[in-house]
Amino acid sequence: MINPSQGNHVTTQFFPGFRTSLVEVAPGVQINTAVGGNGPPLLLLHGHPQTHVIWHKVAAALCDRFTVVTCDLRGYGDSSKPRGDASHASYSKRTMATDVLKVMQSLGFARFRVMAHDRGARVAHRLAADHPEAVQRLVLLDIAPTLAMYEKTTEAFARAYWHWFFLIQPAPMPERLIEADPAAYITDVMGSRSAGLAPFDPRALKEYQRCLALPGAAHGLCEDYRASASIDLEHDRIDLERGYRLPMPLLVLWGGQGVVQRCFEPLREWRQVAGDVSGEALACGHYIPEEAPELLLARALPFLAVETP
Repeated sequence: MINPSQGNHVTTQFFPGFRTSLVEVAPGVQINTAVGGNGPPLLLLHGHPQTHVIWHKVAAALCDRFTVVTCDLRGYGDSSKPRGDASHASYSKRTMATDVLKVMQSLGFARFRVMAHDRGARVAHRLAADHPEAVQRLVLLDIAPTLAMYEKTTEAFARAYWHWFFLIQPAPMPERLIEADPAAYITDVMGSRSAGLAPFDPRALKEYQRCLALPGAAHGLCEDYRASASIDLEHDRIDLERGYRLPMPLLVLWGGQGVVQRCFEPLREWRQVAGDVSGEALACGHYIPEEAPELLLARALPFLAVETP
């Protein structure tokens, strides 16, 4: 079911010409979605602690080649924020991947390309693993596989990605602390990376702050991370044990000034779980779509434009 979205003001401001909707993907769960452009379908997924607005600097160029579908993950932005439970299954990447698959199917797209950043890239990884028939080509931005990152955690990584270990603490402690000042959480977390707050449009920062202040947003954000440290690792280990490898072409890009570059070997890690992997570090930090939109387009567009049978 597709309903008119309440986020039209956001779409008009950041994505002129896009149309918005709330797509019902499960009882009581709606995913805020914006669609624009023409051509083969391309799904864009955002990361923490942001929304689909992260793509506002590259959307116009992508729309010249693709029908662009961008949405807020469950728990984020103007999408639904269901309560989690002890298993964290409602925020597993398997569940979140099913959400976005249903969004694409509701729009009539059975097969599509995906480009995703940070948390969205973890959803995209699970989407590609569970539904390889749907994902034609995949671009993942500034992550290594979740299982590898947890299993190879060092002191340097834990200090830099402290929020991974804060957000997984039992409810309601981290939620209560975020809700005390959600605007500060946005600027403190995002501003602590290599580029500071300079790359971000002030309007985008205000939008991220608005969304994190919505009821249930802090809980959704925490549940996303709690799932990644529990049920998601179970799913990843099953794939590893059965020798499953992603079959579609995969492009991995990461920030040369970021934590993933310092603490991991992204290409090596992705080649453990996928068969056709290419990629490189870009001259930027973590928030690639906003820090280095031109570099991202120069590397991702040729890859995404290739026709895949």
